[in-house]
Amino acid sequence: MKIQIVTLFPEMVEGFFENSIMRRAVQSGFVEYEIIDFRRFATDKHQSCDDVPYGGGAGMVIKADPLCKALSSIEAQSKRVVYASPSGKRFTQQYAEILSKEDELVFICGHYEGIDQRVIDLYVDDEISIGDYVISSGEVSTLVIVDAVYRLLDGVISSDSLSEESFHDNLLEYPQYTRPETYCSKGVPDVLLSGHHAKIGQWRLQKRLEKTLSHRPDLLETASLDANSRKILNALKEHSAKGTVDDGCY
Repeated sequence: MKIQIVTLFPEMVEGFFENSIMRRAVQSGFVEYEIIDFRRFATDKHQSCDDVPYGGGAGMVIKADPLCKALSSIEAQSKRVVYASPSGKRFTQQYAEILSKEDELVFICGHYEGIDQRVIDLYVDDEISIGDYVISSGEVSTLVIVDAVYRLLDGVISSDSLSEESFHDNLLEYPQYTRPETYCSKGVPDVLLSGHHAKIGQWRLQKRLEKTLSHRPDLLETASLDANSRKILNALKEHSAKGTVDDGCY
């Protein structure tokens, strides 16, 4: 996948591609990236890229001209263009999976009060919100989307790891433990030390259902649960209603 990021602050983005799993993905050829500083396309002597909003109001708005020129320079009109914005569609794991099927993605990083609507009308295919809150940096929200998408590319992360993560099958992930076996008087659950794979699998499923029921019950409304999962969930709901806790497997 080729990822192009159009931004006023390229230094905020560059480090992301040079570290951790993304660095390996780039080195292995799974990801190609380009960072475009659209300030270079401003035509006045101060290279200004923002101006006051028509109609009045606080803050500044990113101007259409330098941003559109930057997008035109990379032929963005023939690619899928994403703009992270609080007023966009809600970003989900399913949305990330859809975007991961693209060969090329262009991301526009907004700032201040946002970008001129005409840029959105001319170029943007996906206006996406990463959550019901506002942040000052379009670079940060853009990288959230990029991170969720690129890791789904074949070869970047093992399929086994992806299949057990939060939101797979609309369930949250089970708790994880590693060495030492005891830390601050807290031990690892016995079942994880048993070597009994079937029991471990059942415990992990129960914990996924338990955490989803506690933290994100809305996800269970569309989760595809088999008979075993449904039985465990019903038992959890019953214990929850009684105000009891059982760490065993149902």
